[in-house]
Amino acid sequence: MTKKYLNKILNARVYDVARETPLERAETLSHRIGNRVLIKREDLQPVFSFKVRGAYNKMISLTQEGREKGVIAASAGNHAQGLAMAAQKLGVRATIVMPETTPEIKVNAVAKWKPEIILHGDAYQQAYERAMEIMADRGLTFVHPYDDPEVIAGQGTVGMEILRQNMGDIHAIFIPVGGGGLLSGIGAYVKAVRPDIKIIGVEPEDAASMTRSLERGRRVALAEVGIFADGVAVAKVGKETFRVARKVVDEMVLASVDEICAAVKDVFEDTRSIAEPAGALALAGLKKYAAQHGLKDETLIAINSGANVNFDRLRHISERAELGESRESLFAVTIPEQPGSFRKFCMMLGKRSVTEFNYRYASGGNAQIFLGLRMDGEEIEKSKLLKMFSKHGYNAIDLSDNDTAKLHIRYMVGGRPPNIENEQLFRFQFPERPGALMNFLDQMGNRWNISLFHYRNHGSAFGRVLCGIQVPKTDAKHFQSFVDTLGYRYWPETGNPVYKTFLL
Repeated sequence: MTKKYLNKILNARVYDVARETPLERAETLSHRIGNRVLIKREDLQPVFSFKVRGAYNKMISLTQEGREKGVIAASAGNHAQGLAMAAQKLGVRATIVMPETTPEIKVNAVAKWKPEIILHGDAYQQAYERAMEIMADRGLTFVHPYDDPEVIAGQGTVGMEILRQNMGDIHAIFIPVGGGGLLSGIGAYVKAVRPDIKIIGVEPEDAASMTRSLERGRRVALAEVGIFADGVAVAKVGKETFRVARKVVDEMVLASVDEICAAVKDVFEDTRSIAEPAGALALAGLKKYAAQHGLKDETLIAINSGANVNFDRLRHISERAELGESRESLFAVTIPEQPGSFRKFCMMLGKRSVTEFNYRYASGGNAQIFLGLRMDGEEIEKSKLLKMFSKHGYNAIDLSDNDTAKLHIRYMVGGRPPNIENEQLFRFQFPERPGALMNFLDQMGNRWNISLFHYRNHGSAFGRVLCGIQVPKTDAKHFQSFVDTLGYRYWPETGNPVYKTFLL
């Protein structure tokens, strides 16, 4: 099987449009983790992503009749750009169906290659279904973003370049995984030529379709996928990519949002370029794997798969990067509500760098503060801090892994109502489109009072909303029916300790 793909990859026609990207040493990160870390810079392709390789290789393999019919694809961004560029190069008519929620920067990037762009639906699946309808109506050729042997072979040229650029020892190559095209392409080539090199796929924790599929020995469709790393937000991997992956993948690693953000920062510090979340995913997995296995003095390679990131997402990435590196920790700390207590608390902290301190006077004997502290990256330091708080009589809660605290509460500390009855707290995921809020309000009607509302735009396809609603106990069943039929993802947060600490 790998021999079959070896031949296809060696003969792939990608360099009419793609370029051989550099394999660069990440000096700062290498020194920090004690390994030789190399980054394959696919973010330097003409469309800022490796996707142009597979798209062009598929297009060049079409018959003349197939090209004359025209091609169509469904994509939320990078595959669309690669296909549009390839189509323009070959003089083929291209139609791209993109979700209506696709960031404007990606729509504009596709538009510059002059395809027909159709915006449809809220997510990839709806765009895909619409593309299938148009394909049937017009007799177009569908170019799949990953589940196609020619696309896989095109992506496999990344592996060919890596082995040519580094002929010495390589312990492992870390590859971001969405549908599996890049993983199976690189894996097939490397295992045919250098089977001693580990092939390690990396997925976000909330979009682990390949990991779950490999664990169960069959393709698994996830009911929901996280979209922070939108370039790899795939609910079900391809049939062919899974078949190949089962034979070439040694291990899979899952990375959290905070770990991905920290990797974006690492890429910037070593290259002065900004990777998209999916682009930094492999590096996040590399760091996690090296730490878990205690690797030292090994050569580790990560694929930076793309740089198509909305500028307004950088705020969120920056906020979460320090947490992902364990260089910032968040705490809720109870201190006495009396003169001098704040000074005494700060004296206990000594010369530690405070990253955040939120407090507002409240009646009663105690005050609640929201505290952020700079850390040195060691979990043991956090443990020592909690013991120190306890020793000095301060009750403290570690909030570093509490998403509600990180996304909402830290911006709302101090807002306590004098009297609040029957309040229920929920997190909602709103589609980031006009009318999403009004749809929520219209369905709720005048049945319940909104007592708290917090929203922050993170430049993604969904808005994160924290909402307090006053629901009498007699209305509990009706309210549950409302949230269940609303159609928006939600999480009950009334029992979250940060809600009770800072907002009640």
